[in-house]
Amino acid sequence: MTETLHDPVKIGIVSISDRASAGVYEDKGLPALQDWLTRALLNPITFEPRLIPDEQDTISAALIALVDEGCSLVLTTGGTGPTLRDVTPEATMAVAHKQMPGFGEQMRQISLHFVPTAILSRQVAVVRDQSLIINLPGQPKAIAETLEGLKDATGAQLVPGIFAVVPYCVDLIGGPYLETRDEVCKAFRPKSALRTR
Repeated sequence: MTETLHDPVKIGIVSISDRASAGVYEDKGLPALQDWLTRALLNPITFEPRLIPDEQDTISAALIALVDEGCSLVLTTGGTGPTLRDVTPEATMAVAHKQMPGFGEQMRQISLHFVPTAILSRQVAVVRDQSLIINLPGQPKAIAETLEGLKDATGAQLVPGIFAVVPYCVDLIGGPYLETRDEVCKAFRPKSALRTR
């Protein structure tokens, strides 16, 4: 039996929080992102973590640096609400080459199943060069919900999570072939885009 080889991938994970970056409390965003991605992907992953304050120029600079360092996917958590300090979407849009509005629409749709305040969320997703950048919610539980979607008691998918389309999107922008564990999140690709071994 031959071992299946999966493309290695470099993923940027960015937690944006004034207080966590200042050491006022422990950051939970980076561990949540790393844990979920490790469970979901079959690919060998190199993580590039960043813990930074809610400063627009700092966020934009971190995103540009991660893309320049070869991260095919960059996930942020935090800073997407309506408060004056929440500037993650603005910082993300400032470095965008293409906007991907469907991701934000679907994240809010998923979150509305849990809380009415989902309409206050301003998450966006963009493409910069050959990298997909996605703003995720700030809470670990909400991160998993938006990535995985909603399942019933039997495990059947009720509402698709956004990560179902991330591998195909990364394909389309020239990134590595991402493969998921179906029990966590089944990736969708058109038949013509499936890799044959």
